[in-house]
Amino acid sequence: MSERRTRAFLAVPLLATTLAGCGAGAVAVPVPAADATTTRLCEGLRLPERVHGEKLRGTSPASPLTAAWGSPAIALRCGVPLPAGLRPTSQLQDINGLSWFGVPADRPVTWTAVGRQAYVEVTVPPKYAPPGDVLIELGEAIAATIPAKPEGRL
Repeated sequence: MSERRTRAFLAVPLLATTLAGCGAGAVAVPVPAADATTTRLCEGLRLPERVHGEKLRGTSPASPLTAAWGSPAIALRCGVPLPAGLRPTSQLQDINGLSWFGVPADRPVTWTAVGRQAYVEVTVPPKYAPPGDVLIELGEAIAATIPAKPEGRL
């Protein structure tokens, strides 16, 4: 794996303003405060060089827990906390065996893969609609690397 890819591993900012106006340089992506076990899981993700046809970009600060593609950036963060609004009764989208929780509920922009030993958050700007295409591409790496929690656990 290239040094650039190692540094720009996973990313997903919650704030659209963080992503606004990003050009070809590094994308500002907040780094999650993950524990050592979660960090090891996230470092094992082998993310694609392209998502939705967009090239992998650097993130700032550089972290193996963040990655970004395109402009505006599709951003991924691995090791985020359980989403605050997630409840056992929350509606989830199941895509190729992964359960995703979207926020806001009426027009999700930020999706979190739940039911895994590490939560992975993906922010998909409206330009890349439908977001399911992006989630399918990234979901393969997540499902292959981050083990599921016991049945029924979010």
